[in-house]
Amino acid sequence: MNKIIIVNKNDCRQGLADQVMAHTIQPKLHRAITCFLFDKSHNILLQKRSGNKLLWPLCWDTSCSTHPKDGENYIQATQRRIKEELGVQKKIKLKLIDKFVYYAKYKDIGSENELCAVLIGEIDSQVIKPNRQEVAEIHFISLQGLKAKIKKQPSDYTPWLKLALRRLSTIKG
Repeated sequence: MNKIIIVNKNDCRQGLADQVMAHTIQPKLHRAITCFLFDKSHNILLQKRSGNKLLWPLCWDTSCSTHPKDGENYIQATQRRIKEELGVQKKIKLKLIDKFVYYAKYKDIGSENELCAVLIGEIDSQVIKPNRQEVAEIHFISLQGLKAKIKKQPSDYTPWLKLALRRLSTIKG
């Protein structure tokens, strides 16, 4: 049983909860991360979530998203998931740029109620070997191209990607 970290709006730990329960029956505010990885040309790596995902399957997401495990900080959780989702073995230099709180409901299946940390880093596109249990496909896109695609077809993208993109835009222009 996967446990996630329950927090208050100030990101103070309140305890642990079962991950599935916190996304379905009792949507408690919990810690999450989402990360934008850029290639050398400053394009963003996006991943399409696997069809196996309970919430927002086959929707485009940031480069990597997850929940920190108890005892992990945001950087450690992101490093772990970059390895698990994208198959990248080497550590990537990451920077925490912001945090935000949001709630989003997915059909009648469940919801996200998260305090989400936004991280950025640079990745070599040659080292990516996506885990097909987690990732349906990957794609690099410019920041402006991503904004245009979201505007045209917003339902193709996860809610946290759209919110995190606003934070990224304030530092990337």
